[in-house]
Amino acid sequence: MLAEMAGLGFGYVELSHGIRLTLVPGILKGLGEGTVKVSSTHNFCPLPAGMVHPAPNLFEPSAPASRGHEQEQWLRHSRRTLDFAAQVRARVVVMHLGSVRFFWLNPARQLRKFVRRHPFVALPAEPRYQQRLTKVLEKLGRRRPAFWEQTRRSLGQILPYAAEKGVQLGLENRERLEELPADSDFPGLLESFAQPGPVGYWHDTGHAELKERMGVITQRAMLEANSARLIGFHLHDVDETGRDHQPIGKGRVDFRMIRQFYRPHHLLVLELSPRASPAEVRESRMRIEDVFG
Repeated sequence: MLAEMAGLGFGYVELSHGIRLTLVPGILKGLGEGTVKVSSTHNFCPLPAGMVHPAPNLFEPSAPASRGHEQEQWLRHSRRTLDFAAQVRARVVVMHLGSVRFFWLNPARQLRKFVRRHPFVALPAEPRYQQRLTKVLEKLGRRRPAFWEQTRRSLGQILPYAAEKGVQLGLENRERLEELPADSDFPGLLESFAQPGPVGYWHDTGHAELKERMGVITQRAMLEANSARLIGFHLHDVDETGRDHQPIGKGRVDFRMIRQFYRPHHLLVLELSPRASPAEVRESRMRIEDVFG
């Protein structure tokens, strides 16, 4: 796996949340031989025992106190990811921060169903969609505080361990309305942590593009609000049908605008679909090198 990435022209890789335990010996062997280096890992990495597919939300830091077992497992496996990140000399662990849960009907899911059932609706301006979006955001806003406070408590528990390991936590913007943090919460969250410190903002271009198409944010506004604490990017495109993790240049993400916020100390990670061909991966790398320099 690492040799293939090196053959495609990469000197660094991110070890993501699909790394099974059985892959670890080969990874450590490849790193020892100097095949590539590791820039970042993604929580949880390696996967918890018994998991064989990507599972970044298997345990969530926002889980309510009534689900104490899930909280314990999130903390345990996050610490394990930090141990592994330090072992492979990664600078950053990219993290999801949980979600707002509903016992019965999730309004954000209902909104996604509306969009699927009306593929020709002109988003986000269509009045019926706007009416539904407003109601969903109101419902989420009323239910969010308890889950958000639990997420903040969980971060407080893991931060000392990240500092001890010398690894930064990259808090990633998400693509779904029910996921945390709410986009407007990022600046306040980041400002609440001392700087310099083990916490920074991780910007995902595809997630921001999807939220922009929903009429919730703009990609530029997210970068402007959080640029002072920005530490890295997941780079991928979004095609006309709304599929993300597409090769660079195959969609509508404005990477030249994003380039304005890039600084030399930021990490750049291509996060492409497994369906991307080797030629598309090479072309994506060359396009990013051309735009970012």
